[in-house]
Formats: sequence, structure tokens, C-alpha cells
Amino acid sequence: MTRTSSVDAHTLDVPGAHLYYEVRGSGPLVALVGAPMDAAAFAPLAELLATEYTVLTTDPRGHKNSVLDDPEQDSTPQLRADDLARLITHLDAGPAVVFGSSGGAVTTLALVQARPDLVTIAIAHEPPLHRVLADHDELRSRAADLVATYASGDVLGAWRKFFANANIEMPEPALHEMFGGDRDPAQVASERYWYLHEIQGTNWWEPDLGTLRATPVRLVAGIGADSTGQFCDHTTRALAAQLGIEPTLFPGAHVGFVDDPAGFATRLREVLR
Repeated sequence: MTRTSSVDAHTLDVPGAHLYYEVRGSGPLVALVGAPMDAAAFAPLAELLATEYTVLTTDPRGHKNSVLDDPEQDSTPQLRADDLARLITHLDAGPAVVFGSSGGAVTTLALVQARPDLVTIAIAHEPPLHRVLADHDELRSRAADLVATYASGDVLGAWRKFFANANIEMPEPALHEMFGGDRDPAQVASERYWYLHEIQGTNWWEPDLGTLRATPVRLVAGIGADSTGQFCDHTTRALAAQLGIEPTLFPGAHVGFVDDPAGFATRLREVLR
């Protein structure tokens, strides 16, 4: 890909962690947020947006270059929202448009609840929230079993359960190719942290619907056009209904911004305008 901008990489010390972040471009601030997805996953989209925006990307706490003082500290949406608030304040370029995907969408909602003054538009793209669904107790039990499977050392078994819970078809050869054999140690470390210290706190977080309904921030509930029938399609539609807003479609499925960054950037610009 041809770069449209230079990339400034920095580290910000926050309580309990040292956050790696990247800044591209100039203009109004847009933050692209994942959990566990890191800055590298958003880089192609960030490059495209940097022609008209200042784009912030970051490794969430406990992943890749964002090192924790205590490696066994759990990551919660509230902690990640505080991290993001500190980054936006540190850049002194806000308030920001915040696009959060998956666990990053939960971070985004937590930020809107805690610091609405730092956000103009919040796009929660496919947040995996159990509490917005009627069968949340069963979902919580299945998530706990998923984590126990990973903790037992059965990595492939945990991923099989993850994709089954997400209603995403994953052929066995692809599963082995992605999560079997020799793997990047940094990716394995990130995976371990996500399973053992992050996924349950993210899935079980309960949004304050009253606060979100009353917020001055423009809320967007984003769904991948190809995510129909998947777990995060259900959670996003349920959240949108409870907030009294209509879901907004984006290209692709759960990670459409990775699969088609150009198409995603075009749609994101449309939504922001």
C-alpha cells in the first residue's frame, strides 16, 4: 500500500500500563479502537483516513507494545476507556470521533459513559455484549467454559468453541492453519492475555442504557453487511433497539475494515458526514 502520511509512534505512561500509540495525518481527530485488535490491524484504514483526519490508533493495554506493570492484571472496558481518554487528552486534539470494533466497541461505549466531553461521534461496531440479550446467563456460562478450555491448554478446542459461540463458520483446516503449529510468540502472548484476562470482562460488561440514551454524543451502532446471523449481529441490533437508534451497515463482516479498508473508509466517511 502507498503511504499517504508519516506515522508518529509514541508511548504514554498511564496508571498500571505503558500505552503504545500511533498518529497519522492532520485534521479532526478520529480514534480507531480495538480490543484485542492492535494498531497494526487498523493501519490500512488509518492510512486512507489520514488524508483528511488526524488518526489515532493504539495497542490496547496488555497487547503487543502496550506493556502492563502487572502482566496478570485484568483488562476491563472501564480501564481501556480511561486509557483512551488519557490518549485523547494527551494529544490535545479532541473531542474525537471514536470508531471501536468488537471489544473496542465496548471500550467506546464505556468512554461515552465516562467522558462524553471527549467524543463527538461514537461508532460501536459489533460490540459482543451478553447483557443486551435475553439468554445472557447461558452465554455467560458458555464464555466461562471457553476460557476454562483455553486455560487447560486446549488452544484449538477453545477457538472451536469461540467460533461456534460467535456463529462464525471456521473450517478445520483453516483453524489449524491459524492457531496450530509454530506461531508468533507475540501473537500467542496477546491471545493468552485476551482469553485469561479480557474476554469475560468485555462480554459481561453491562451498558448504562439511560446514560447512553441521554448522551449528547451521536451514537452509531455499526454492523457488517455480511454478519447476518452472527452473534455480534444479534448483540448490535439488540443494543440499537434498546437505545432507540437504527443500526448502520458497513462493508464486510466482523472485521470488514481489515478485509476491505478502501470500501470501509468510503462508508465511514459517509457516516461521519
